[in-house]
Amino acid sequence: MTDTPPARTPPAPGAPGSPDPAATSGHGLPGPWLVADIGGTNARFGWLASCAGPVEHVATIPAAGHAGPAEAAQDYLQQLAQQLGAGYRPPRAGAFAVATAVGGDRVEFTNSGWAFSCRDTQRALGLDELLLLNDFEALAMSLPRLQGAQLRPFGPTPLPPAGAPAAGTLAVVGPGTGLGVAGLVPTRHGWVAVPGEGGHASLSAADDFEAALLVAVHRFYAHVSAERLLSGIGLPVLHAAVGHVLGQAADPLSTEQIVQRGLARSDEACSRTVDSFCALLGSFAGNVALILGARGGVYIGGGIVPRLGERFFESRFSERFEAKGRFQAYLRAIPTALITDTLAALTGAALALEQQAGR
Repeated sequence: MTDTPPARTPPAPGAPGSPDPAATSGHGLPGPWLVADIGGTNARFGWLASCAGPVEHVATIPAAGHAGPAEAAQDYLQQLAQQLGAGYRPPRAGAFAVATAVGGDRVEFTNSGWAFSCRDTQRALGLDELLLLNDFEALAMSLPRLQGAQLRPFGPTPLPPAGAPAAGTLAVVGPGTGLGVAGLVPTRHGWVAVPGEGGHASLSAADDFEAALLVAVHRFYAHVSAERLLSGIGLPVLHAAVGHVLGQAADPLSTEQIVQRGLARSDEACSRTVDSFCALLGSFAGNVALILGARGGVYIGGGIVPRLGERFFESRFSERFEAKGRFQAYLRAIPTALITDTLAALTGAALALEQQAGR
């Protein structure tokens, strides 16, 4: 493994112009494979017994209590070895989707204290190959294969039927511990993922109340990014700003408490926080759609929106997603969907490794 991770995101299996997965898997990277989706709070690990098989034996390992991904992976593999007994074989290759920018051997997480060397982690786990990719790059790569119960469509424009030809660029926006953004572009050679750090783009207001919120947050932060408010770490900041604008002395609350009280409508500041979160997320997702030209669809991932349940689907998200003046009709024609499959990023990581094997 060199200091720079392998070139990422060749054509996705099953995409237009891509090779048959059965013909590409297993070339150069024998199984078993270890895949991981590593966020700011938890690391989710999965196992592929064969190169083109399904992701199995998924387990979530908390980041707290582990020095880094290598130690968390070793914990997972030890548990797996006990579970499988004589059927266990050490992994030969791995793909880690990480919640931070990927550009060299050294990886430092934005929203946790973990930092690690790809080369050292590969050596510690005894892997022939360790592929690193951004977590939302992995999630984007899974989009063409998501269907049925893995998605909940919403908005005026339906998703294209499963297996339909690519309708254009896809985008995924995901509020979790942080705020992830990525694109997926169809080319004549297949899909190419476009990772980025769009969650750190500046957030803008669409009305006087939101303008007042941003002014309140600016008292403490010189740069108010989308992630600063639209994430697990951001909801308490948004809640404090809402309390300030409403003239209420809002007690510091956790994200879980804000969501719980907001959904129950038992606390005005929490309820307004949930409403503001959905509206601001709609505006931001509309911006992402315009910037990427994501006419094929915008998908919402991450762990926060599914917890909002029907409140999200009744919110101003879609209204604000479309509220871009002369481009309202452009945005209204873009299908939107919530990703309900919590294993999608693991599938995307496996597909990236499968493609690496077929090169």
